[in-house]
Amino acid sequence: MRTDYKSGFATLIGRPNVGKSTLMNQLIGQKIAITSHKPQTTRNRIQTVYTCEEGQIVFVDTPGIHKAKNKLGEYMVNVAERTLKEVDVILWLVEPTTYIGAGEQHIAGQLQKARNSVILVVNKVDTVKKEELFQAIDTYRKIYDFDEIVPVSALTGDNTKVLIEQIFKYLPYGPQFYDEDTVTDQPVRQIVAELIREKALRCLDEEIPHGIAVSIDKMKERKDGKVVDIDATIICERDSHKGIIIGKQGAMLKKIGSAARFEIEKMMEMKANLQLWVKVKKDWRDSDYLIKNFGYDKKDIE
Repeated sequence: MRTDYKSGFATLIGRPNVGKSTLMNQLIGQKIAITSHKPQTTRNRIQTVYTCEEGQIVFVDTPGIHKAKNKLGEYMVNVAERTLKEVDVILWLVEPTTYIGAGEQHIAGQLQKARNSVILVVNKVDTVKKEELFQAIDTYRKIYDFDEIVPVSALTGDNTKVLIEQIFKYLPYGPQFYDEDTVTDQPVRQIVAELIREKALRCLDEEIPHGIAVSIDKMKERKDGKVVDIDATIICERDSHKGIIIGKQGAMLKKIGSAARFEIEKMMEMKANLQLWVKVKKDWRDSDYLIKNFGYDKKDIE
């Protein structure tokens, strides 16, 4: 067995919508985590795996740390904060700004408790001048003693190789956890549900998305291995939302379905026969049973 092989866990944290999932997808080289411009897109921990000659990094993408408003929100914050204690390296993703709000101050406080190696990752560097970037770095340096500071663009991939090198610097020597070709430990059903939810988030109005979940009712490959049949239900909280999700003569549901089908076929490398339904389950985000039913773990809610 190789003695110079490094392996360990890294987590991406940051306020909702700072680009964590986009960066994860960029580092891994394929789409695992869903992205949208709306907050609370990522609800579960998503483990993705980066393997190279030097070693293996298991990335744990967490929900954004924010002030919880309901049981689902509490669940998401619990998952994110517990993850900090379980990893070797924490990547704190921020935007290149000199304004440090209450959300960032809260994260800095959580990091003081965690005592792991922390790398500040300043994202969206393609959107500011160098001078503004330096000012932002200087501002963050004053609130926490970072092990490294790496500016990147999750969108273009700029400087992400340097980020990988810096992560390896702080990982212990150890065995390979996953095979070389593993990119995620998520079940395919869960990824499919998340892809459908992503397309719904992108197509729908601002008010609705937080209140939707997706359950996969049936997913079965045909014997010829060329087509997968998927029945899925989009769950929303109100009757009025149901009408908006379906749209005039089913137009919105068709739009969500065809966008999701395209991504599912690309991921599974086969044709997908996707059937979508919409159901109303009032206040599911405050129900332990329903949150668990949609794939979230009860012990993380408490």
